[in-house]
Amino acid sequence: MLKRIFKLIILGAVSMVIVVMSFSAISTANISYIQASANIIESPVLIIDPGHGGEDGGAVSNSGVIESGINLDISLKMRDFCALFGISPVMTRNSETIDYPEDLTSLSSKKVYDQKSRVELINSYDNAVLVSIHQNIFPSSKPFGAQVLYSKNQGSSEFAENLQKLLVEKIDPENYRVAAQIQDTVYLMKNVNCPAILIECGFLSNPSDEAQLQDPGYQLKLAMTFASSYFSQFIFNQENYA
Repeated sequence: MLKRIFKLIILGAVSMVIVVMSFSAISTANISYIQASANIIESPVLIIDPGHGGEDGGAVSNSGVIESGINLDISLKMRDFCALFGISPVMTRNSETIDYPEDLTSLSSKKVYDQKSRVELINSYDNAVLVSIHQNIFPSSKPFGAQVLYSKNQGSSEFAENLQKLLVEKIDPENYRVAAQIQDTVYLMKNVNCPAILIECGFLSNPSDEAQLQDPGYQLKLAMTFASSYFSQFIFNQENYA
């Protein structure tokens, strides 16, 4: 009964925040209840991975917008939103700067080093969940909308489907995309041991998506939706994780 009460409290609080888009909507009392519930139930460590970074900027829009900066902005907002509820995620990077060994001179060697370092960090946690944040791009400007991709690891597909549903319901009812298993060629997702999803937040090749993805308010809405999916899937529904 207590677990059910806490579940209703956190889901209600998160839904309220998503609707009004303001932290002021959450009372101090509700935050205390949510923090207490997170302590009572041992939840997996949330690891947030802002895709790319350093000398690897990722996708670049026609207007010159670089993916890695948007990935980091959304990731930091998700981290801060989780902190509001007493949850401290692990970040694979906290800035656009990455320290590479001095003997690495090519971009490809630096990317390999960075990806291996992230996998090592993620796999150092025995009980973790990975959320990797990215942006999509396509030769045509027509494709739009967020899509959640998942690894082969147990618990990943359920997490992705839950979040994809939330993204359609809370952010873009016109989004026709569905959660899908990620290709085996993506090194990070192939080599981590925990439940893992990769979120393509939108298309930098689509002018409407590109504009939204640079908007701090829209970034916050994405970040809160990602966090609410983690809360519902892994804090209050842990039979799917066991």
